Amino acid sequence: MNIKPLNQDFAVSPQIALADIPAIIAQGYKAIMCNRPDGEEPGQIAAAQIGEAAERQGLRFAYVPAISGAITDANVAAMADALARLPKPILAFCRSGARSTKLYELVSSQNPSAPGARVHDVVIVGGGAAGIATASSLLKRNPKLDIAVIEPSEEHYYQPGWTMVGAGVFHKDFTRRTEAQVMPNRVAWIRAAASGFAPDENKVILSDGSEVRYRILVACPGIKLDWDAIPGLADAIGKNGVTSNYGYDLAPYTNRLVKEFKSGRALFTQPAMPIKCAGAPQKAMYLSCHRWEKAGVLQDIDVQFHTAGAVLFGVAAYVPALMEYVERYGAHLNFESKLVAIDGGAKVATFERKDGEDTRRVEERFDIIHVVPPQVAPDFVRTSPLAAASGFIEVNEATLQHVRYPNVFALGDACSASNAKTAAAARKQAPVVVVNVLAALEGKPPVADYDGYGSCPLTVEAGKIVLAEFGYGGKLLPSFPNWLIDGTRPSRLSWLLKDTILPPVYWHGMLKGREWMVAPHAIEAAH
Repeated sequence: MNIKPLNQDFAVSPQIALADIPAIIAQGYKAIMCNRPDGEEPGQIAAAQIGEAAERQGLRFAYVPAISGAITDANVAAMADALARLPKPILAFCRSGARSTKLYELVSSQNPSAPGARVHDVVIVGGGAAGIATASSLLKRNPKLDIAVIEPSEEHYYQPGWTMVGAGVFHKDFTRRTEAQVMPNRVAWIRAAASGFAPDENKVILSDGSEVRYRILVACPGIKLDWDAIPGLADAIGKNGVTSNYGYDLAPYTNRLVKEFKSGRALFTQPAMPIKCAGAPQKAMYLSCHRWEKAGVLQDIDVQFHTAGAVLFGVAAYVPALMEYVERYGAHLNFESKLVAIDGGAKVATFERKDGEDTRRVEERFDIIHVVPPQVAPDFVRTSPLAAASGFIEVNEATLQHVRYPNVFALGDACSASNAKTAAAARKQAPVVVVNVLAALEGKPPVADYDGYGSCPLTVEAGKIVLAEFGYGGKLLPSFPNWLIDGTRPSRLSWLLKDTILPPVYWHGMLKGREWMVAPHAIEAAH
């Protein structure tokens, strides 16, 4: 059963079976509509039989048949009548789902007040950390807003936790929740993928060709991990010692490789910016080295860090603290060394290295390699009218308002602002966007500015972190509360969770157990 939501109220699918009805109920649908005439093909289940089974299990049912390629005005009128009287959300089916989609589009075009044709106050593209934080904060400030969130995934991941999965601290399931768990109750969740923007018409185009209209658009669809940008990587990843903490199913492989590794050559790579969580490539190295140190095997391992950048970390104030660990672990730093190909079977990685004014290719043997893929804006963002030359959504760095479309805002990894692409940045951006969106809804100019805040908690060993906090231009911006620095836990977390990007279930787990203390320099963990 392949269900395709067109919006929060209506979805389509190919022909369903009687055995599919419990699953349809489990996904929250309240009614089923059949748009397929009986007898179209041998063995087809009669609509009445499906209707009887659906109603017996508590669903409403409507039979609105239409002939493929010959839809009439009467068909459209019958469809409109059924949409008006059936409880929502509705699942409609025909042979392939195309007829149901067409009928719905015809009703919507003739009736602007039909479900899915309405103009939402705010449409948020992306149900990740940035999108959920923005929706929650908007509703807290104005519960009456009509907000739609476009997000196709049924799963929500706390991706910064994958570094800890690779280090054997978290189980991967700790970093995953269902999207329904984190989605605010009062938003319209459109379970479909965005495929384009039409800002001159105030529309978002979905992958099935349907449209969602808005007064204000907030775009935060994230960043694309471009595994195919490095020849051989897509085929090599997840086997032959090739791993990455940038994948939910790959981080456990990192943990296994590091745990079992006793001697040999370990490479760690970092591509050119921008990437999300720019400290993660280093954290993979530090945490692996710490485990090897504790196991007494570090002296038998050749650790190499290859970064496409010219420095270890972009904010110079934090480099001395990091260099202490680079020297302690005996890691060799290779600057301006970019991974350009990998042969997993042969265990050979090819790098482009700067050599004065020239660039040369160097092959490096490895036993294990942790790879961070190059990262770019999502395809539908890069080709849209919203894109800057970089491919990311072009915004004013302070207000996060689009430079050409005043009713469009962007935040998170997909926006063009020059801040570090971290979860902490999204947490700080969300309330700025929210306040400015509320002003825009009233026809007023932006009233809040974002200072470029980002945070890279660089875990250098178990229980110790170099917390890098900075804004635009590398300006140091410490902002963490005292209880995180001195180890005194608060009795309540409500103040922290007001605009947080994390659902409370994550904070509960992180603060309950053996997690680390954070500070501007490496300090002992609070247990």
